[in-house]
Amino acid sequence: MKHLLQSRFLWKLYAGYTFIILLSTLIVSVLTTQKIERDALAEIRHSLETRARFLLELMPGYLQQVPGDAFQKRIQTLGQKTNTRLTVIRSDGIVIADSSNQPSQMDNHADRPEILSAHSHGLGLATRFSNTLGVNMEYLALPIQKDSQVLGYVRTSLPLSVIDKQLSHLREAVVLGTSFAAIAALFLGFLLAKHMVTPLASMMTVAEAMAHGDYDKRLPATRHDEIGKLAQALNRMADSCRDRMETITTDRHKLSAILSGMVEGVVAVDQDENVIHMNEAAGRLLDAAPQEILNKPIWEITRIRDICEILSSTLHKGVSEQKNLRLVTVSQDQLVEMHTSPLHDGQGYIVGAVVVLHDISELERLETIRRDFVANASHELKTPITAIRGLVETIINDTNLPTPMRERFLGKILNQSKRLSSLVTDLLALSRFESKGGKIDRVSFDLRDIVVIAVKDLTPTAENQGITITIEEPDAPIEIIGDEDAINQVVSNLLDNALKYTHRDGQVWVRIQRQNNNAIIEVQDTGIGIETTDQERIFERFYRVDKARSRELGGTGLGLSIVKHIALEHQGNVTVSSIRGTGSTFRVFLPLAPNLFQ
Repeated sequence: MKHLLQSRFLWKLYAGYTFIILLSTLIVSVLTTQKIERDALAEIRHSLETRARFLLELMPGYLQQVPGDAFQKRIQTLGQKTNTRLTVIRSDGIVIADSSNQPSQMDNHADRPEILSAHSHGLGLATRFSNTLGVNMEYLALPIQKDSQVLGYVRTSLPLSVIDKQLSHLREAVVLGTSFAAIAALFLGFLLAKHMVTPLASMMTVAEAMAHGDYDKRLPATRHDEIGKLAQALNRMADSCRDRMETITTDRHKLSAILSGMVEGVVAVDQDENVIHMNEAAGRLLDAAPQEILNKPIWEITRIRDICEILSSTLHKGVSEQKNLRLVTVSQDQLVEMHTSPLHDGQGYIVGAVVVLHDISELERLETIRRDFVANASHELKTPITAIRGLVETIINDTNLPTPMRERFLGKILNQSKRLSSLVTDLLALSRFESKGGKIDRVSFDLRDIVVIAVKDLTPTAENQGITITIEEPDAPIEIIGDEDAINQVVSNLLDNALKYTHRDGQVWVRIQRQNNNAIIEVQDTGIGIETTDQERIFERFYRVDKARSRELGGTGLGLSIVKHIALEHQGNVTVSSIRGTGSTFRVFLPLAPNLFQ
């Protein structure tokens, strides 16, 4: 109610009602008063005429006699009873009787306006000051006739004060009535204004709530007039706005989630190149906080000229563009692919632009690795193939080739084919472990059994080279979860490398031990050792410390890469420590079974 009384529209509407009511009341009052005054005056004059005619009926008989005191008293008595001044005047203007004064003391009335008018028109009316009574009077005179002869005049009169008093009472009644009517009309007008403004105030409240995002408020739609229809329309609009805002909010959240989850950076600018959106990925690339840079020019956020230029070009040309950008910092070297597109409004006008920043550094690295891998694999495959081809062509073309030489050539062909087979096998194994779709079989087993089998398989080779293999293992089982064949290949590759690079009469130790939650496979040799500069790269594919010796011994350069990938696939790791000329120690860390998935 308080809020309603503060409504300016209510008081404007009520002021209009008040003005109309008061103006109407004033007009009605004035017109009614005037009408009543006219009717009252006419009624008074009619009363005077009636009394005059009543007096006129008495006059012929009295005028035939000589007027005396009896006649004067008679007139005085009639005047007192009728509250009217009665006067009888002869035709020559002499007053012969008067209800308010002695005739002998009165002037000749022949020149009075009402007498002159009665003589000439048969009825005389006049309003004038009475010298006899000293007040304003209303006079009415009628001629006394007999046989068409005027014998005299009768006159009736009333003081205007009496008339004014009656009119005053009438005016008071009119003013009082119109005042009550006006007050009632004003009260009803306020109720009507309130009746009109209350639903409008409710509509304003709902509209303000909608403006602030609250679309749940509704208006009572019980009225069947235009205001009720307006309330129903506003309710429908609220429902529609709520549904649309929910749709917009849902779409915005979806878009925000999509943009936030994108690995690509997204930056959107308006027509003035002010940033209107930036996701986290773009913030990381541009070293900016997405929440703090909104509505700031793009050239204030980043000093990377290429980004500013490509966005500006897209805004002016209205076409999509693409460009690569290299970001070189102290910590990293990134290659970013930029794609820009203009943003259009519903009418097709350009209102902004968006740039997508795709970090293709990893793709570039993988592409480099792929090219190197293809080149290395081609080179490694070409060597045995070329040797085999040359030897075979020699055997075919030289039919007189001595048998010992032929057998020596066939032996070399066999060795090269074995090397080629090992290379293909290692490539297939490496491809299987590097493939995202490659899954290993996970079973629980005792690591000691796998190590013993691998050592047993390579013991004949070690004996032929005069190398001693020693196994050091705990008495208790060491359970891990993984692929038995893959772990066997890890141990075999490490042992094979140790045997290849260890001189005759050397030693190789294979140890199995626990450390915290890990099982450790350690292979130590007394071989040639590895330079410190090479230790960081020996797990790369086709990398060899001693290329000539490796090829001579049939190495493929993939063994340690396979070891590393198998260890990583089992959520473990591999390390190396070595001193040139002293030997090397490789350690493979694998999680113990109870802790693998914790």
